[in-house]
Amino acid sequence: MKVFCLGGAGKICREAILDLVQYSSFEKITVADFNEEEGRKVVEWLNDSRVDFVKVNVFDHEETVEKMRGYDIVMDGTTIKLNGLSTACIAEAGCHAINLNGFGEEDHSHEIFLAQGKTCLPGFGMTPGLTQMMAMHAANQLDSVHSVRVSHGSYRPIAFSKSIAETTTYEYDPNLPTRVVYENGEFIQVPPFARPREIQLPEPYGTAVQYIIPHSETKTLAKALKNKDVQLIEVRGTWPQENMELVRALYNYGFLKNETITIHDQQVGIMDCISEYLYQSEKGNTTKLYGYALHVEVTGTKNGKFYQHTLTHTHPASDGSVEGWEELRAYTRNVGIPMAIATELIAKGSVAQKGVIIPEKAFLNPQAIFMELEKRGIFVQEEVKELQSLEDEIILA
Repeated sequence: MKVFCLGGAGKICREAILDLVQYSSFEKITVADFNEEEGRKVVEWLNDSRVDFVKVNVFDHEETVEKMRGYDIVMDGTTIKLNGLSTACIAEAGCHAINLNGFGEEDHSHEIFLAQGKTCLPGFGMTPGLTQMMAMHAANQLDSVHSVRVSHGSYRPIAFSKSIAETTTYEYDPNLPTRVVYENGEFIQVPPFARPREIQLPEPYGTAVQYIIPHSETKTLAKALKNKDVQLIEVRGTWPQENMELVRALYNYGFLKNETITIHDQQVGIMDCISEYLYQSEKGNTTKLYGYALHVEVTGTKNGKFYQHTLTHTHPASDGSVEGWEELRAYTRNVGIPMAIATELIAKGSVAQKGVIIPEKAFLNPQAIFMELEKRGIFVQEEVKELQSLEDEIILA
């Protein structure tokens, strides 16, 4: 098997490639990136005979397609704004596809993937990705599902890469139509900082107020749980507290609208300026606490009784006590490893469904993903509590 790792020079994708080197059965692993200098550094760092480098520019569609041909799967680590272009290339090249984001641009290539007999799985990292597996693990134990609340703490610098800075601007764009909750059969658009809820994450992250964010879990879980009569799906998230304070201030002052201003006769977006400053500054590239924490709460019924399933996840500490998980790598490995696991499973034929699919339909047995994560020191925990009624769930919230 051969895998083409698009955007492989990125800090997250290179961790996914490392996981492929350490755990997968791929015979050829290609680091593909426009940044040749960084891409070759990744090849040197991995130091494995199966790994090589290819320079690629997804804006050159025909050349990119030709370079992808012959690979079993493309593991796409490119940014949100490039996913439409990259997915179109992968579909035409006749490869399976997977990426981290899953914001919907991939859907345009659905018919091509179907015709090629290939699978495209958008949005499979820590969240979205593992979060859906956790939610479905709980839902599979219930006769009906009343509510699903997905929450995560993403503890990383606000702008350690341009794609991360882009994510910050994207998720809190006041006009974003995809920031929705699912309630009583409808998707309801909400503004930034909507529906605050205190979430208790595993230590060392602790408790923080989280807000609704625009993640694909809302729509994919609504589709996957339709036959279980799900009534409410909410997805929340947080970054380090000082990052949230900054984003809230930017929102209050209207900066997140990214309106154009004039500086020395140059027209620039105000948020573009701020993002570039953060990317280039020490403050934008450091934080006190690194890592990832998931919290998924599912309520529903089983044999006429009411239950609440709460799932969390933990990983090796970022304090240097575990080699390879120091500081930022405790974040980037959390995101990259689930994508690597799913990449090999798709390439090996473990996913039957073709076309652009959702994580819930790709992996019908979430335990298979959990078991692979355990080999890497990443664990999913579950607590089940019986409720007297669904009103108890409202009180607990």
